[in-house]
Amino acid sequence: MEVKPGYKQTEVGLIPEDWLNPQLQQITDDDSPICYGIVQVGPFTPNGIPVLAIKNLNLDYSSNIHRASTEVERPYARSRIRPEDVVVSVKGTTGRVGIVPSHFRGNISRDLARIRPREEIAPRFIHQMLQSELAQRRLANAAVGTTRMELSIAILKQVCVPLPPTKAEQEAIAEALSDADAFIESLEQLLAKKRQLKQGVMQELLTGKKRLPVFGGEWDRLFVEDVVTKYFCGPSPTCEERNITGDSEWGVLKTTAITWEDGWDWTKHKALPMNFWNKPELEVKAGDVIVTKAGPRHRVGVTAWVDYAPKRIIVSGKMIGLRPNPAKAVPLMLASAIAAREAQTFLDQRTTGMAESQVNFENAALLRTPILMPRIDEQTSIAAIVSDVDEEIAALEAKHGKARQLKQGMMQELLTGRIRLV
Repeated sequence: MEVKPGYKQTEVGLIPEDWLNPQLQQITDDDSPICYGIVQVGPFTPNGIPVLAIKNLNLDYSSNIHRASTEVERPYARSRIRPEDVVVSVKGTTGRVGIVPSHFRGNISRDLARIRPREEIAPRFIHQMLQSELAQRRLANAAVGTTRMELSIAILKQVCVPLPPTKAEQEAIAEALSDADAFIESLEQLLAKKRQLKQGVMQELLTGKKRLPVFGGEWDRLFVEDVVTKYFCGPSPTCEERNITGDSEWGVLKTTAITWEDGWDWTKHKALPMNFWNKPELEVKAGDVIVTKAGPRHRVGVTAWVDYAPKRIIVSGKMIGLRPNPAKAVPLMLASAIAAREAQTFLDQRTTGMAESQVNFENAALLRTPILMPRIDEQTSIAAIVSDVDEEIAALEAKHGKARQLKQGMMQELLTGRIRLV
């Protein structure tokens, strides 16, 4: 391969001629070699020594921090950390990278390794470099294990990194990438606020705790069967554990397609055997409401409404599909009504089985479930408000995705020297 002028081919790829490609052990403070932390951190000790674990990386380095007794921590003085040390997960989930903030003093667990760059090396550059695709690939290839992956300190020491010749250039690159990280984090915080807002709006409007100004009067006490035009329940055959492909295959939903946490996820389905194909009467369509009817007790009665579904996906025998009457029920409102405490209690009282791990209720029980619903005009107004919030969240998610892509592009250009800032 021809190397363009001003660049050289190295173990870490094509880099500028004046860049270096040292091993991590060669850029580490001689008095503080790369090492892992406390093997057994012991019980939580109030006012003990803070000990970082994998779960703490890149959070606030203040919440949910374990504290070890001085007796447990004292033999591990070699792995104590200070601000701007870089830490890498080396056991379990390997390759996660963090940098110690200015306020933190303490130690690390056995699952982390500490890298303390020499004075002439910018720690934030090493932090960014170890998150790059190239470095992550090298760390992943070096990890070994079957049930729990592990990255040895000996291997970590030998990992090579591209390195600009001056600390000033390293810091300029780190600053640009840190700015991108800050923008991404600001979007994540805004997304979290919007999602909380949506939950608040739904909890108030979907339960009638708060009414829109133009509406009044009591909500109607109905049964599920009063507001649907159709209900349907499918088969539960042995299937291939994969999604459908092509334009002819049919699939059947798993119960995990409907969860309280994530709502509706049509990708959770399996490919049906051919003798179960071509059952349009069981096909799930946008606007349907799906309710689980069989499984562990905590997974029965879970409900979600379908905002999108591809063709040729049907419900299984462990769930019931409901098609709301558009003159009487908006899908979002019907799903919320079935999820309400009174409806859930009604279903739970009619759920039977030999063991809590496998129970079910009859289709008729769902159809006779009592629900509270406002008039259709109020339902439509509530759904429109929730939809507006959903659109704002979707726009922020798209912006967040583009920001992450931009950061990846910046890393590829800046961490390889294709673009020079100094």
